[in-house]
Amino acid sequence: MQKSNQDLPVFVKWIDFLEWLLPVTERFPKRVRFSFSERINQLALDIVEDLVEARYSNNKREILRRANLRLEKLRVLLRISNKQKFLDYKRYEYAMQEINQVGKMLGGWLKQQQ
Repeated sequence: MQKSNQDLPVFVKWIDFLEWLLPVTERFPKRVRFSFSERINQLALDIVEDLVEARYSNNKREILRRANLRLEKLRVLLRISNKQKFLDYKRYEYAMQEINQVGKMLGGWLKQQQ
């Protein structure tokens, strides 16, 4: 995906993570691919929508809080994925690092809005 110079750093970071995440969840076992991995992917895609909406909205705080809540839900689902051996520890660790970085960026943006 070509990134514009006008894209927010948090948006660019999340798109990069999403490009990594989607192929990873495709490798989940078939029995959970259409339920568990679908929920993970949907949360990740919802966060993209939240970031776009927040950029152009006057009510950024509420949207950023919603995105932050989705990040937390995603953390929990990925933690369960690791414990259930759908996601190996190396990928889980990478995902948590990326999510934590995006969480910090969202937190800074949210703080700026207060």
